[in-house]
Amino acid sequence: MKLEVLAVGRPGPLLADAIAEYERRAARYWPLRFTEVRAERAAKGMPDAVVREAEGQRLLERVPAGSGIVALTREGGDAWSSTRLARFLEEQTLHGGRDLAFLIGGALGLSDTVLRVAARRMSLSAFTLQHDMARLVLAEQLYRAGSIVRGEPYHKSART
Repeated sequence: MKLEVLAVGRPGPLLADAIAEYERRAARYWPLRFTEVRAERAAKGMPDAVVREAEGQRLLERVPAGSGIVALTREGGDAWSSTRLARFLEEQTLHGGRDLAFLIGGALGLSDTVLRVAARRMSLSAFTLQHDMARLVLAEQLYRAGSIVRGEPYHKSART
């Protein structure tokens, strides 16, 4: 099973180094690829839904064929613990599950089309996260999930 993280836009300077570090760490555990798509330049008066739809189409075009789509969204997304994510990824790997593509929207979130075609919706927090922060949290959680699966000491709490 391969994992792909597709995100709208490039990380800003504030979080870029932290994102790169956790993406590097997570790639130790999972066949993992990170892809960025261009953010839509919204013209004055352009409806938010049009921006989300354009970005959503760019994301969907880059999803590898046959991959299950996991849409990262606060609204309507399942809140999983770190351990639950680890067990899910472990099960997918052990039982030959299909590849997974985690999709992170831009500043305005994911399009209705992306949300409709997603096999799963996952919430990283009840808070609204800026998209760079969402990418950082996901990368750290993929790293943490790998350490849980391998029984390594990074993950210390049995309650998460």
